[in-house]
Amino acid sequence: MKIAVVILNWNGKALLQKYLPPALAHSNEADIYVVDNASTDGSVAFIEEAHPTIRVIQNEVNGGFAKGYNDGLKDIDADIYCLLNSDVEVTPNWIPPIVEAFKSLPEAVIIQPKILDLKRKDYFEYAGAAGGFIDQLGYPFCRGRIFQALEKDEGQYNDVKEVFWATGACMFIKADVYKHLNGFDEDYFAHQEEIDLCWRAKNMGHKVYYVGKSHVYHLGGSTLDNMNPTKTYLNFRNSLYSITKNLPRRKAYPIILLRLLLDGIAALRFIFQLKFNHCWAVLRAHLSFYANFRKMYKKREKANFILKYHATTSIVWSHFVHQVKNFNILVKD
Repeated sequence: MKIAVVILNWNGKALLQKYLPPALAHSNEADIYVVDNASTDGSVAFIEEAHPTIRVIQNEVNGGFAKGYNDGLKDIDADIYCLLNSDVEVTPNWIPPIVEAFKSLPEAVIIQPKILDLKRKDYFEYAGAAGGFIDQLGYPFCRGRIFQALEKDEGQYNDVKEVFWATGACMFIKADVYKHLNGFDEDYFAHQEEIDLCWRAKNMGHKVYYVGKSHVYHLGGSTLDNMNPTKTYLNFRNSLYSITKNLPRRKAYPIILLRLLLDGIAALRFIFQLKFNHCWAVLRAHLSFYANFRKMYKKREKANFILKYHATTSIVWSHFVHQVKNFNILVKD
C-alpha cells in the first residue's frame, strides 16, 4: 500500500518550519510531498534547502484548497493520499492504525484520525474532531464538537466508527476513488469541500471511517480563522451547494428554502452582535448561490442519492434551544 502524505501550502513558510520536521520523523511508511499554491514568502526555497528529500509540486496559481489539491495530486503516484494541513502536528505511530483499518475494512475509502487541539492538547479540535456528521438540514457537526462547543478527550472516542464526513485537515483517501470522483469541487474554493467529497463518495456506495487509535494535533485558523467574514461567506454558500448537489430533488428543495430562512435569522443575529461584515457575508453567500444554482444542479444529474444521510433532525435546535453540547447526548448509537 503506497502512501503519499501531501501537504498543501500557501505562504505558510513559518508553519512548514515548525510542522514538517515531525511529519518527516513520524511518517516512515509514506512519501511526503508539498503542493505549493504559488506562494511568495520563500516557502519553496526553504523546503528545497532544509528538506531536499521532500518533493515539491508548484501550482501556477492559488486555486484554494480544492483546485490546489486537484492540480497537485495529478503528479503523485500512490494508492492512498493523505491530505494533511500545513498546521497539523503529527504524532508517532499515526499512520499504521489507518493502514490497518484500510486492510480490515475493504469498504472504507476515506479515513480520518482523531483531531485534537494543538493549543489545548486534551481537547478536540473544531475541524474534524472525532469524525463528522450532518443534520437533516445539512448543518455539519462532529463527535467531540458541536458548533463552538469542544469536548475534552477522555478516551470516549477511541474507537473505529463509520462517520458521514472526514476532515480535510487530515484525510486519507484511496487514490482511485479520488480520481473517480474527479477530486474536490473547485467551485467551493475552500471550506466544506471535504463534506461534499464524502457525500458524493457515500452516494456511490462507499464508506467513510474514523480511527481513534491515530491522532494528530491541529492548530486551526491558519488561513482563515472563525472571525473572518470570508470564512462565513464560504461556509454558508458551500453548505447550500452540497445540499443542492447531493440530495434528491423532493428533499433538496424544501430543505434549501428552510436553510435560506435560517440563514436570514443568522444574519440578523450577526447584526445584533454588531458583526455587520458577517451579515454581509451571509447575503453575499446567498447571492452567489442564486447565481450558481443552475450550475450546481447540473452536477447532481448522475448521482445516486442515499436516503439516510443525517444523524439528527436539527443540530441548531438541539444546541441553541436545548443547550446540547455533547455528541453522545445528541446521538444515541
